[in-house]
Amino acid sequence: MTVIDFTAFIDRLATASGETILPFFRTSLLGIENKSASHGFDPVTEADRAAEAVMRRLIKASFPQHGIVGEEFGNEREDADYVWVLDPIDGTKSFIAGFPIWGTLIALLHHGTPVYGMMHQPYIGERFSGDNGAARYRGPSSVRKLAVRRCASLKEATSFTTSPLLMNTEDRAAFGRVEAEVRLTRYGGDCYSYCMLAAGHLDLVIETELKPYDIAALIPIITGAGGVITTWEGKPAQSGGRIVAAGDPRVHEAALKILNA
Repeated sequence: MTVIDFTAFIDRLATASGETILPFFRTSLLGIENKSASHGFDPVTEADRAAEAVMRRLIKASFPQHGIVGEEFGNEREDADYVWVLDPIDGTKSFIAGFPIWGTLIALLHHGTPVYGMMHQPYIGERFSGDNGAARYRGPSSVRKLAVRRCASLKEATSFTTSPLLMNTEDRAAFGRVEAEVRLTRYGGDCYSYCMLAAGHLDLVIETELKPYDIAALIPIITGAGGVITTWEGKPAQSGGRIVAAGDPRVHEAALKILNA
């Protein structure tokens, strides 16, 4: 099988998950639990679990030999040639606050490498997808290729992070050194930040503490749009951890130097 064989099926997964999630969004009946064992707040909702369950059922029915890695229901057959990596709602905190800055992340790995990814925002009706060679956008008013923008230096860059408060003290200090160099920093966004980078609207995303399901789907989108995404150490990003994504390799290199200083 080639990657192209899976594109229609990934659209099916996105549609099914979106139809499952939307009845929960901006309703007073949404049940919320805190998954954190510490004093933090790591919410999960009925919508998260229902959407992942729907996607898992479809995958098992269509590709029983494939593996699945999911945020809510764990991992199955991680050593399979093809593995699906699912985050039913990336940006759950925005979801429960009624903000549409969240999305469903669907990745397909082949021998451990992300070869296709999609971010689906069903409320707005947007789909960002990529296969490392190209990236695409489908929305209410247009269908187009995605392409990062050129940016010569950090002083010209717009950067995003979901929140510095999610970083440990040392990493927050390193991020602060980059923040002091860029033209503009904004907070929030989760998966949307990476998609806006791929679309050419911002230049740099810096995060920490990411899980594989937070990032795997976004890698083929960013690389397909011409961007660069690695760990802070410059290693492949699919395992998560501390992540740097940039539209221009010059910005990526400059950020890595400061983060590792």
